[in-house]
Amino acid sequence: MRMYDLIAKKKKGEELTTEEIRYMIGGFTDGSIPDYQMSAMTMAICFQGMSKRETVDLTLAMRDSGEVLDLSGIKGVKVDKHSTGGVGDKTSLALTPIVAALGVPVAKMSGRGLGHTGGTIDKLECFEGFTTGISDETFVRNVNEIGIAIAGQTANLAPADKKLYALRDVTATVDQMSLIASSIMSKKLASGSDAIVLDVKTGNGAFMKKFEDSVALAEEMVSIGTMAGKKTAAVITDMDQPLGYAVGNSLEVLEAIETLNGNGPEDFKEVVFALGSLMLQLGGKAQDDAEARSMMETVITDGSAKKKFAEFIEAQGGDASPIYDTSLLEIAKTEVPVVADCDGYVHRILAEEIGIACMSLGGGRETKESEIDLSVGIVLKKKKGDVVKTGDTLAVIYGNDSEKIARASELICHAYEIESTPAEKLPVIRKYIFSE
Repeated sequence: MRMYDLIAKKKKGEELTTEEIRYMIGGFTDGSIPDYQMSAMTMAICFQGMSKRETVDLTLAMRDSGEVLDLSGIKGVKVDKHSTGGVGDKTSLALTPIVAALGVPVAKMSGRGLGHTGGTIDKLECFEGFTTGISDETFVRNVNEIGIAIAGQTANLAPADKKLYALRDVTATVDQMSLIASSIMSKKLASGSDAIVLDVKTGNGAFMKKFEDSVALAEEMVSIGTMAGKKTAAVITDMDQPLGYAVGNSLEVLEAIETLNGNGPEDFKEVVFALGSLMLQLGGKAQDDAEARSMMETVITDGSAKKKFAEFIEAQGGDASPIYDTSLLEIAKTEVPVVADCDGYVHRILAEEIGIACMSLGGGRETKESEIDLSVGIVLKKKKGDVVKTGDTLAVIYGNDSEKIARASELICHAYEIESTPAEKLPVIRKYIFSE
């Protein structure tokens, strides 16, 4: 078998066999197939596409290129959740303790943030001493004993995907549906859970800007998960404005804790409940959405979800005191308001601009080597549809550097689009995707 022949075959629009795909991924991972040949293949895939069967085969080949976690030692139906990334997306912080408190074991692999979207691990490190660098034995024990563990993705998990994504990133071949879906799902399948719930963002602050593209990606990933033998479902959620009000690590942790206290923003709570409902149903703990939502309300009201969050933080070495006293969270002391210069209605908030503003304050990474300032961020005071008067505060910047604050202020001003008439308010939950 020769890679040259496979490139020629795909260039003509023909389907690659399972064996050919496994040969290609195996050879690329071990270095016997060079970057320039794989670049030619990914470009051919961009032009010719892949069938559902090819996409599943590609996903499984990348999954099998490294370690596939064995979670058989964990009791119950393990349900994982993945988000395609957004601004103010602190969903895992509130969602995982809620479903764990209701008996669905959460064994989750998470990543750090890069660019304008935040990472779950960065937010968790706002708790002093917290670490995701735990052994496999500790990971399994924590899930069995308290119902939840979150670990960082290791280099041994789907290494073919890491190598292939780096190549796609520099050859303009990132935005192909089968390549995107297989990249995400290879890591999810390697993580070993029994069921997968996907939060696919759509809008200005999302990877997929167009609703129809988000739906197509969700359908592709649900199809892959189902064909790989996993119970899989997806929710398309709005990212045409930041989720909730807080953007920035410690500020988002504070908002997640407030949500566990029953006081969170309605749009954020709606995303948590939509995803949690699916996790509870796939985990066999609820029969339908109404029952799942009632159960989630109960563990928030009685405090057991908040207690579960504290147990999880402590089990991974963290100081859980800020969960009960949020004044202990490190938040930048300098507060600078951004004010409106006209009357009207908030017509739109460019979520990506808000994310970049937070990154410019030091709250995100421009490169993998960037150091994050966990204390900085932005709290929105006006959201889409709100009435605005000249001089009203649109957002408050929390920062530690006057030049960075000035730059963030410019970006936030640009992000807010104020018009004389109200904008149509779209629901935060746009669509559910289930396997056929």
